[in-house]
Amino acid sequence: MGKQKYAENTYGGATTPLPLPPLLRTLISSLFNSSDKNSFLSFSLNYKLFQTLRFIILTFYLFLLRFIPSFFFIQKYEESVKFTHDTRNDTAIGRALSQLLSALNDIPVSSRKYEVVRSLTEKIIDDNHLDGVHSLREVNRVALSTAFGRALNQLEGKVAEREGEVEREGDGVEYYRMMRRRIWKVVRAVGWRVRGGEGGLGGVPAEKLAAELVWMVKKMVECGCADEGIHRWAAASNLGFLALSADPRLQSSLVKLAAFLFKEAKDLGVDEIEESKIKQCMQVKLKMLQTWLPLLCRASNGTDAPALSINERAGLERVLEDIIEELEQEKQEQILSLWLHHFTHCSSSDWPNLHSCYARWCCKSRKQLLLLNEN
Repeated sequence: MGKQKYAENTYGGATTPLPLPPLLRTLISSLFNSSDKNSFLSFSLNYKLFQTLRFIILTFYLFLLRFIPSFFFIQKYEESVKFTHDTRNDTAIGRALSQLLSALNDIPVSSRKYEVVRSLTEKIIDDNHLDGVHSLREVNRVALSTAFGRALNQLEGKVAEREGEVEREGDGVEYYRMMRRRIWKVVRAVGWRVRGGEGGLGGVPAEKLAAELVWMVKKMVECGCADEGIHRWAAASNLGFLALSADPRLQSSLVKLAAFLFKEAKDLGVDEIEESKIKQCMQVKLKMLQTWLPLLCRASNGTDAPALSINERAGLERVLEDIIEELEQEKQEQILSLWLHHFTHCSSSDWPNLHSCYARWCCKSRKQLLLLNEN
């Protein structure tokens, strides 16, 4: 019996679909067939309630046929063109600028499209700034700040990816290496998504991202919103830690960026009057020193050419001293202790030399102790 049933549903060696169940087939055919007196269509011609019900069923059926394919197509299309923009910048020109900045991160420098996108991005930013309208300048501020944060997250993920690929030499334990790679990939992927990272980490060189961060910061300075970049740079503590063991070329780019932002951070909060905002600015400067001063002490000064010239290095030393001496005495001790640790433990570099600043702090601390003893 089973063989006969199977044979009835095969033709030429290929199995044909089984017919619809009789009840379902009868119900569907009754919607369209008027020859049968007991069909749904016949009842609808005689009874208004059945006519209305038939109309609703057919309309819903045709709606599904029309809407469902379009829904999946639109959803797939929207996913393919998805990009990030800050909700504070939810305007046409704001979304356009955010999309251009996002694309700029993903396009290889070797591509001809890179220059096209970059020139168009610069034109929009410059036009928004030169118009002098607050709303357009706000578009620049929010778009650049969001793009700067996104590039920082991408760079952190890229540096972490490189660190995870470094094999321990001489251990001879293949199982350990395999498990280490797997665990690192999981941790990196989870951390990347939790921090809001988007897209893949591959395909975008870390040096390219670092160079674009420098470009974006300079644009932020031109647009008068350098404080946005300073706040985000100060908060990038994970990147600052990973950069200590990064590739020398990448370290060189990060040193340039850190030097530029330290110079901009020197005057952060100068025009503030409120005590709370002044404290916030000092906290940002403190965090920036804690995050990036170790890199300045340990980083390579460049491979093909020095990252900073002699004059630039001397100028940055003065900037660092000025920022440190703005801090409270206790905070100065923390930063100078951090500097001394990294400065003395790195034999390949003798910069930045904050010896004078350290000596002045020691002198002040000695005087404070003498005053306490007198009282």
